[in-house]
Amino acid sequence: MKILTVEEMRQAEQECARIGVSTDILMENAGKAVAEEVRRIFGVIEQKRILFLIGPGNNGGDGMVAARYLHDWGSRVNLYLFGRRLPDDINLKLVRDRGITCVDAAQDENLGWLDGYLSSSSINIGVVDAIFGTGQNRPVKGIFAQALDKIRQAKEHLPGLRIIALDLPSGLNADSGVAVPSCLHADNTITLGFPKAGLFQFPGAEKVGKLSTVDIGIPSSLVESVSDELLTDDWVRSVLPRRSLNASKGTFGRVLVVAGSINYIGAAYLACGGAMRVGAGLVTLATPASLQPILASKLTEVTYLPLAEFSPGIISAEAASLLRQKLKQYDVLLMGCGLGQDLSVARFIKSTLLRQKSVSLPLVLDADALNILAKVRNWWRKLSDNAILTPHPGEIARLIGVSVDEVQSDRVDVVRKMAQEWRKTVVLKGAYTIVATPEGRCRISPFANPGLASAGTGDVLSGVIAGLVAQGSSVSEAAACGVYLHGKAGDQVKDKLGDAGMLASDLLSELPLVIKRLKQDPTE
Repeated sequence: MKILTVEEMRQAEQECARIGVSTDILMENAGKAVAEEVRRIFGVIEQKRILFLIGPGNNGGDGMVAARYLHDWGSRVNLYLFGRRLPDDINLKLVRDRGITCVDAAQDENLGWLDGYLSSSSINIGVVDAIFGTGQNRPVKGIFAQALDKIRQAKEHLPGLRIIALDLPSGLNADSGVAVPSCLHADNTITLGFPKAGLFQFPGAEKVGKLSTVDIGIPSSLVESVSDELLTDDWVRSVLPRRSLNASKGTFGRVLVVAGSINYIGAAYLACGGAMRVGAGLVTLATPASLQPILASKLTEVTYLPLAEFSPGIISAEAASLLRQKLKQYDVLLMGCGLGQDLSVARFIKSTLLRQKSVSLPLVLDADALNILAKVRNWWRKLSDNAILTPHPGEIARLIGVSVDEVQSDRVDVVRKMAQEWRKTVVLKGAYTIVATPEGRCRISPFANPGLASAGTGDVLSGVIAGLVAQGSSVSEAAACGVYLHGKAGDQVKDKLGDAGMLASDLLSELPLVIKRLKQDPTE
């Protein structure tokens, strides 16, 4: 599903007009679709009290159409109007013809009517924010900010009050995710046609609540050239590796994982577990020799390549020679999880990866592999382009030489630029993880789960991606598919345990279940 900027949405609407799909048609489609989604959110809408905050532009027009449908379906709808509508506004006429209460905010002294409505309402009411949409070109102040403050205060006293934003919460910049102080925290945001870029960028993303996208009749062919998209069940289902009945472990690929050190033994377990749980046929763990007995007690299904040590639990630089000899036996190399940054480890990694592009097989590089590469001038020119980098914001900041704040202020553009410059697939982890390709395409995860902000979850993700590469997925598809499976598994764990206390190892048993559910017929 494409993710659009304001300009891309405007161009799509203009193209719609050119082919005969007018603004009025889009507005009618949008309003009806929003009403249907509101009905789905509430379940039972007969006699449900719903207040629409109606802005002066097209967002307000969409809101009036939605209000009309909900009224016709039995809801008790009221409209609070900001700004004058045109005298020939057909949607306002249709609302008034139905006897729906319309209050002019400018005539509501001290917002008394709004205050009284909110204070006298039952606990199960809804407010639909249809003040400003993507075309907002005025500051949110004066009566707009005052009304939003009233809603916010009411929410504090009426927990059952559900705030639904139409297209996006008013005051949230649809491109940058910047949000003005009066922007409401929505429980749900119903975005129109296509998700907007700002819905996935902080701080505004905190305001969105549960996001849903409704079809308003814009043909998908009009946005084919858009480079950013949201990962979905359907896309992931289409790229999952196929599982032949006539298969052997070699059919599903061989993963070589180089991971672990005396202080980070668990990272090796989690990375190998991630690769196995998405279906890799064989996983071999190359780890410091003294750690192998410890890990063997927990990883019974993997094979091992014990590596020479510089000191107990720390890989020796000389181990690179043995590793290079074994590479031809594998389909993908995962390196970095929990290796540490000792001098001998740095020499080992450089000797393995940077010796005249000696590694031709696909790479998944994480954690300490990235931290060590960050200290090497023009490191990316010495790596095969068939590589996936999986940094968190701190790691990519070190690779680029900027601050974490600079990375987080414009995540999509930063990771896109670096993927193009480095000619690598880059996975920028965090809420709404981004997968950027050398061609400039970005795929964005729909998941933001604080439960995943714990040690080891990134190791699982790296293993998942490597396991998919081993099964024949391209590096870009494996990265995006892996990010989605990992995020979906995290959400399933959150549903069971909540978002505090989740462990990285909790994800492992969920991964096969995620894949199973995705492969099931969605109509069943």
